[in-house]
Amino acid sequence: MKKFEVPEHYRSTILGRIKEIRKLNDPRKKDHTPFVFQVGKTEIIIPRHFGFCYGVENAIEIAFRTVAENPGNRIFLLGEMIHNPQVNEDLLAEGIQFLVDNHGTRLVDFSTLSSKDIVITPAFGTTLEMAAELAQLGVQLERYNTTCPFVERVWKRSAELGNRGYTLVVHGKYLHEETRATFSHASDTGPVVVVRNMKEAELLAKYIRKELSAEQFEIDFANKYSKGFSVSRDLQKIGVVNQTTMLASETQEIAAYLRDIVVEMYGEEATTDTRDTLCYATNDNQNATLGVLESGAHLAVVVGGFNSSNTIQIATILGQNMPVYFVRNSDDLISNQKATVFNFSLLKEEEIVPSLLFAENLKLVVTSGASCPDKTVDLVIQKIMSLRGESESVETALEGRI
Repeated sequence: MKKFEVPEHYRSTILGRIKEIRKLNDPRKKDHTPFVFQVGKTEIIIPRHFGFCYGVENAIEIAFRTVAENPGNRIFLLGEMIHNPQVNEDLLAEGIQFLVDNHGTRLVDFSTLSSKDIVITPAFGTTLEMAAELAQLGVQLERYNTTCPFVERVWKRSAELGNRGYTLVVHGKYLHEETRATFSHASDTGPVVVVRNMKEAELLAKYIRKELSAEQFEIDFANKYSKGFSVSRDLQKIGVVNQTTMLASETQEIAAYLRDIVVEMYGEEATTDTRDTLCYATNDNQNATLGVLESGAHLAVVVGGFNSSNTIQIATILGQNMPVYFVRNSDDLISNQKATVFNFSLLKEEEIVPSLLFAENLKLVVTSGASCPDKTVDLVIQKIMSLRGESESVETALEGRI
């Protein structure tokens, strides 16, 4: 796989070495058992896969290269590059400005833009409507496009299915930047409707079975279906694709469920297999997270942006077996009295360090989402060891292991 030029301060020597060893011993990525090592009285459990994925490294490389290649030029981003606070703050520090926020609200008057300005498309991609508007202003989005290749693969598959008369059901969060972009691209070739979860898929099934009215559909799926969508016409032949950071297992469950409903109503030719659109990195990270559920861990600390969908999915999986705390970085672990963490057990943000963190013999899972730098995870581990009063360094604990 291609090697990217990512800023050195995002890399961790320790975690980088762990990943290299795992890669050498398991090149086909079939072994999802975690890497476990002991630091004093703390057992640290690291999943087989975590951290930056191909699409994120590609986006970061292009963004920083854009800055280097365009001194003196105004450079803008169509929203957050990725959902990680450190990376976005670093880009802002380089002089890049955001054109819109995460919800699409404009932060800059587009009429002030010209062909001299540089606009970077984030890893989530952008809508056809936004791209067309910027093109009219002379902005060349294709020059610095960081859209994840696996997101673009979903778009290509959606276009293929739309041209063959399929309606696209998108499993995603309809306000998320990636889902908005996929919705726009898919709508260019055919009808589209977005479902958030299995509950909404079951609701959609009632419309496929003609149990509910078109008027009720407009209420239940407000802002989640494409212009001109017809309940009577557009739910007879479907394909399911996803926002690439959703739970892959849930996408497959939704696809299988809706397939059964459509086959029951309209026959085998009314659905198609879209498993080839699932993101490999999402699958790898989620399978690796499943691989630590039977580790006997007392607690998990997940590192990343609180608005990172793929990181939330990892925390959700871990929450099946253990308390989960979500921190943005080591600064959230302020002292042995408090921290600003998202407590998945309570589903709320709170300022407290969990008492479990100070258990005498702690088994601790530490992991991160696809948008979090390894160095950030490294610093979180070291901060936790410091809070626990472990005198041995992580580096010393790993000597002879890697």
